[in-house]
Amino acid sequence: MTSLRTELRQLTDTVWQLPFAVGHVHLVALPGDGFAAVDTGMPGSAPAILDALGRLGAGPRALRQIVLTHSHIDHVGSAAPLVAATGATLLAGADDVPYITGARPEPQARPTPAEAALRVQIFAGLPGGALPVREPVGVDVPLREGDTLDGWGESVRVLHVPGHTPGGIALHLPRSRVLFPGDLIGAVDGRVVLGPFNVDRERAESSFRRLAALDDVDTVCVPHGDPLVDGARAALAAATPDRDWR
Repeated sequence: MTSLRTELRQLTDTVWQLPFAVGHVHLVALPGDGFAAVDTGMPGSAPAILDALGRLGAGPRALRQIVLTHSHIDHVGSAAPLVAATGATLLAGADDVPYITGARPEPQARPTPAEAALRVQIFAGLPGGALPVREPVGVDVPLREGDTLDGWGESVRVLHVPGHTPGGIALHLPRSRVLFPGDLIGAVDGRVVLGPFNVDRERAESSFRRLAALDDVDTVCVPHGDPLVDGARAALAAATPDRDWR
């Protein structure tokens, strides 16, 4: 079970990072005292997310939307209990919906030696050295390239960015210059890197470069590592995704 009291870090006027050991969650303030969550963390994270909402002055029913950037357990793990507790609408990339609902098994990445070593490290930190079981959950709104999200008070572009998973998505908010890249972009030791464990490395690198080329981005809300809030453009320009995790 994830610890209930988890630090909240405000990244912009409307975005907070709720960090976890594996897979950060982001909360976004919506007009009219509502909130959206981008990803849900590992199984057992729901109480900490609800507690964070309470610290922001919101009850469970204020969570109106949950957007899943992709189907991996550290992003989808607490979606089912959060939906049950809040009644939030669940949105996710259309091509990942069968994996989120449990209709099909997820495709597995072929890890590089560096990724295999990282996986050993991650599993060593999990209770029992194994991934917990998550509940399948229904997706209310499948998202596709070019879709926009309603109710955020500004334009939110949905970008289909496959490679990490077949149906991975990113959210781009041009007016506030915020990007939620899913696991395509991570931060390690002050560097921007391609996220590990991709089902299609070539497509993941292409998707990474697409996101890195966006001009109107100052804040990158990465799910792993520290957020990019200063010098994001320079850090993205300096990235070398083709060399990461080799």
